[in-house]
Amino acid sequence: MHPPKQTGRERWVGRLVLGMERWLPDAFVFALLATVLVVVAAIWRRDAGLSVTLSRVLLGWGRGFFSLLAFTLQMALVVILGHVVASAPASDRLLLRLAMWPKTGRGAVVFVTLWALGTAWLNWGFSLISSALLAKRVARAFAVRGQPVDYRALSAASFLGLGSIWAQGLSGSAALQMATVASMPAALQQIVACGRPGCVAIPGTPAVIPLSQTIFLWQSFASVAVEIFVVTGVMWAITPRAAHAVTAAQLHLTLDEPNAPDPGPAAASGSPSLWTWLERSWVLSALLLLLGLSALVCLFVSDGGGLAAINVNTVLLGLLLLGVALHGTPARLQRAFAVATPATWGVLLQFPFYGGIAGMLSATHLNEALARVFVQASTAKTLPPLVAAYSAILGIFVPSGGGKWLIEAPYVLSAAHAHHVHLGFMVAVYDLGEALANLLQPFWMLPVLSVLGLSARQVMGYTLLVFCALFPTVLLLTYWLGQTL
Repeated sequence: MHPPKQTGRERWVGRLVLGMERWLPDAFVFALLATVLVVVAAIWRRDAGLSVTLSRVLLGWGRGFFSLLAFTLQMALVVILGHVVASAPASDRLLLRLAMWPKTGRGAVVFVTLWALGTAWLNWGFSLISSALLAKRVARAFAVRGQPVDYRALSAASFLGLGSIWAQGLSGSAALQMATVASMPAALQQIVACGRPGCVAIPGTPAVIPLSQTIFLWQSFASVAVEIFVVTGVMWAITPRAAHAVTAAQLHLTLDEPNAPDPGPAAASGSPSLWTWLERSWVLSALLLLLGLSALVCLFVSDGGGLAAINVNTVLLGLLLLGVALHGTPARLQRAFAVATPATWGVLLQFPFYGGIAGMLSATHLNEALARVFVQASTAKTLPPLVAAYSAILGIFVPSGGGKWLIEAPYVLSAAHAHHVHLGFMVAVYDLGEALANLLQPFWMLPVLSVLGLSARQVMGYTLLVFCALFPTVLLLTYWLGQTL
């Protein structure tokens, strides 16, 4: 019996996916090409002599290369701790049960998409890894039942939280930075307080923007709801039918879990019995939980309480404590860290290069020149969509939500002051645009792809189609919602 013919839409989607597999560069190659492009652009539009410009480029790259080390470690820990929580026995049992729910290929892709979107709002690191593990378990469940499901579409679905709503959630880098005094340079605090660099701050004016004015605005919730509707609708429409699905077996992939490496010498058979007992007992974990939870309570009380105490470090500490509770013993926690750490190699390798790109953009004033084009042409109504578009474009070259925000924030917030646009909404606008870049820039797909065994080329045809639908949606949302503040 011959399979049903492909519809025109299926043929078009299939060609696009195959084209991306053939022509898309590797994520690291993308980083190197972006570096070259920024160098060429800086020289082409130089505002000084060639030797001066080259000096600025080299100094900017050299000084910026390791400028994101602290942030790199924070982001690596987000990936590791997200993996630790998602791979805990209780989480694994939950994912195995959830994987049995979908009964059709399209339903499976929509299910993984909704999981990725919902968990991304809570924590992008947990979403990134748990969604990939869920996609793998769904594919295995379909294989056991003898049903085909497109593994590429499932894998792309697991990443869509990072390509849409993550930055508007509880782990959004820009919102957390603006809510944390210690995360902001003094010059940025001054701009928040009074509107422009070098001015005298208004007494009593806060130098932070609390989360209640960014991710907890009703406008932010409305945009999240619209994005969920659009993303799931697109994935349902572009997922191949069963007859045309490309399964993991057809891609020559096995769906077995890798063996966990040994957690360390303390677990060796020759270890002293007391230390072996402690390592495999819940006692030390209970003491660590008591210490950590007490510290979190003190941090929340001393930092003003409530949403004001939520920042990158408290989120990481909370994730660590959750991992400790779920794994129960130090030995299991060590093993979970050992399994999770290889997923961070892309972060560790490529973040310095993006720090170098950010340094060149700043040292040559290329970022200011790019921003000036948008700001000078904007009004109070058009500034939000223009900043969202600019944020998405720049995010292709600097895929670091928090690091890139420190580049954009001074002139974006100054322009918001000048046009009397709500500062917190401008942070949300940045988040909406910044997340879109992840659908085109394969950098943050690396942890997912390492779990799924695929390359970026095999999933980016789907993410590109989501981008094509989401980009105009975001521009319209930022334009309309900006007029309600």
